[in-house]
Amino acid sequence: MKKKNRIISFIILGAAAAAAFCFFQIKYFASSILTISQETIFTLPAGTHRQGLSALLTEQKIAKDTRWLPWLLQLEPELANFKAGTYRFMPGMTNRQMLELLASGKEAQFSIRFIEGSSFADWQVILSDAPYLKHQLTGISEPQLAEKIGADKHKPIEGRLYPDTYLYTASTTDTALLKRAWQQMDKILQQTWQDRAEGLPYASADGLLTMASIIEKETGVPEERARVASVFINRLRIGMRLQTDPTVIYGMGKKYQGILTRQDLNTPTPYNTYQISGLPPGPIAMPGKGALNAAAHPDKTSYLYFVADGKGGHAFTTNLASHNQAVQQYRKIMKEKNAQ
Repeated sequence: MKKKNRIISFIILGAAAAAAFCFFQIKYFASSILTISQETIFTLPAGTHRQGLSALLTEQKIAKDTRWLPWLLQLEPELANFKAGTYRFMPGMTNRQMLELLASGKEAQFSIRFIEGSSFADWQVILSDAPYLKHQLTGISEPQLAEKIGADKHKPIEGRLYPDTYLYTASTTDTALLKRAWQQMDKILQQTWQDRAEGLPYASADGLLTMASIIEKETGVPEERARVASVFINRLRIGMRLQTDPTVIYGMGKKYQGILTRQDLNTPTPYNTYQISGLPPGPIAMPGKGALNAAAHPDKTSYLYFVADGKGGHAFTTNLASHNQAVQQYRKIMKEKNAQ
């Protein structure tokens, strides 16, 4: 009887030792660091089970010796509620932290940036290069695209998307992203239109948007925007042509190769403000809030001309004689710079 009791005791002790060993191994696995040395993007497909997760972690060399993974999930079942998606794993992350992230459903955020003054053509290139973005708009016409994002299909997309940095998760569609940009621009434009100064020569908010796009292309100096706006507003009021180079360049499209010639200025296009009176038929770029505000609240000046001053800004003048002097001064400065 005593011998039998000793055997039972040995069995119990052995079982307890085995359980303790397993518990230690599970806890050790949970606290072990992932085997990655840099930020890693990991996609967990829908319907992946425990064994599938273990296989993916091993195949992608994210975790080492995942045989204890099922045991950890058994011991801590809350970690087993992992959700499909694309996640960002960081060096130093433990297996438990990795599983907590998968269970949280907090997918990796990616960013895409569209700068003020960029064109819709620029946006299309940026979208095509964006990682983990689902493309739906490739090859469709602008009117079709406009309908998909909720915009007016009878108006060009140019100028109607708000330039900003947007965050998105994997498999977000380019349609959804552009819809956000359109809604943001529409909201800001309507607010700006409602708050505009009195007596501006715009027939509608579209005119203000077009003016803002020209301002955006004409100066990169925030402090100058309202002054630039005043020049164009003054010209519109007296029936003087805007004569702004960016509109000519936009109207040329792919024909523009970096140099604007006298022939280009003399060649009519719907956007060539050396040849047409008033505003061009639509925006020439995506303006930011600063340019929109300048178009809505231009400075009150008598300026009719401006030219680069060679120092990063512009010289503003009220008459042609002074403007020509400013042009000569600019050419002199540039000649000296090129000679250095």
